[in-house]
Amino acid sequence: MGIYRIRKYGEPILRQKCRRVLRLASRENRVLSQMAATMYKVQGVGLAAPQIGLDEQLFVVDVGEGLIKLANPLILLKDGESVVEEGCLSLPHTMVKVRRASRVTVEGWDENEERVRIEGEGLLARVLQHEIDHLRGILIIDYVLPDEKTVDEDGLSPRKRGEKNG
Repeated sequence: MGIYRIRKYGEPILRQKCRRVLRLASRENRVLSQMAATMYKVQGVGLAAPQIGLDEQLFVVDVGEGLIKLANPLILLKDGESVVEEGCLSLPHTMVKVRRASRVTVEGWDENEERVRIEGEGLLARVLQHEIDHLRGILIIDYVLPDEKTVDEDGLSPRKRGEKNG
């Protein structure tokens, strides 16, 4: 099974809003399986289609509770709030404190085109929201809190607010 090249910050696909998947045919299922293989290979916990160069609402997640493959996800419910440092495979060596819901209910299609509802809390809730953001063209650097780090123009070098570029 092939491994995809992960797109990095600055590539336009990462800022696009992805289109809905109309059908989960063999091609889409093959893509989801290869996305999972790629995610495991790079030791990630989630991977969204734009990160491999595809403009489709697809992602895979595994936070240690089993692999989730999802198409056309929609957040139905958010509850609670927490601020935790997050990383991203498309922004290597960058950590950003992100405020997210601590519990979510997400609905989408599984690989069999069955509508599924996933209730996640803690890390699973955070990763589901992170991957759904990718499908909307949103990156973790868009969440930089005013009193926290800011990011240099290249988006890859966190620095403290007020520091001069060297």
